[in-house]
Amino acid sequence: MQIGVMSRTFSRPTLEEELDAVVSHGMHCMQFDLSSAGRVRIADGIEADLCDRIRTELASHNVTMVAINGLFNMIDPDVEKRRNGLERLRVVASACEALGTSVIALCTGSRNPRSMWLSHPDNNTPEAWNDLIDCMTQAVQIADEHNVTLAFEPEVSNVVDSARKARRLLDEVASPRLRVVMDAANIFHTGELPKMREILDEAFQLLGEDISFAHAKDLDHDGEAGHLAAGTGLLDYQQYLSLLNEFVPNVPLILHGLSEQQVAGCVSFLQGE
Repeated sequence: MQIGVMSRTFSRPTLEEELDAVVSHGMHCMQFDLSSAGRVRIADGIEADLCDRIRTELASHNVTMVAINGLFNMIDPDVEKRRNGLERLRVVASACEALGTSVIALCTGSRNPRSMWLSHPDNNTPEAWNDLIDCMTQAVQIADEHNVTLAFEPEVSNVVDSARKARRLLDEVASPRLRVVMDAANIFHTGELPKMREILDEAFQLLGEDISFAHAKDLDHDGEAGHLAAGTGLLDYQQYLSLLNEFVPNVPLILHGLSEQQVAGCVSFLQGE
């Protein structure tokens, strides 16, 4: 298990200072967002000198970019926004080699017009699923063109809200370019916490061989609840870590959903100290 952290957990003026904070906690991998290098808009491309600077800074700090964020709402009710998301994904994919990563993190999205992180009843419709398959198929084609892997995260507020739906997506798209981000805090629907061990076991049986990397956070109730720092809630971390070690030994485990002040405690918790 390689403990890492989500980009911008440490808010610093420069990338160098952010990476200094990361390694000061004994971490050497990140899920990276270009905002850490001062880029918010990427529609016009990612300059070669920016890629070189990011890769050099990471290398000098001995930090690996486990994945880079390419998140957009893959079932946005606005078709044009989905097209724009795919174009941004193409820009990110085209820069991956120069940045030193081969994995792009995605979410599957929601019909909620306000946020792709909020649930919506239409997420469960055949139309939403068909839009996801269409968008993901196009995304996989982009991944093929640029020799990268896409890793999506099942979460209860999204169209792929369970391990079973994640398995269905993998099977229907049927591409080696498509893999999974496992986050055990995000897969429990309302009323499911009493079946935690059963649900975790099933999730790894269905998805274990397709996990690219994992997230570490926690929850204090079921439903849309996975927003706590690892070890501060109800998630059975003994079982979660055991399953990760069984199915994906030495997996990168990325902390998020926590404050900077909680990082040291979460690292110690995950290390069993």
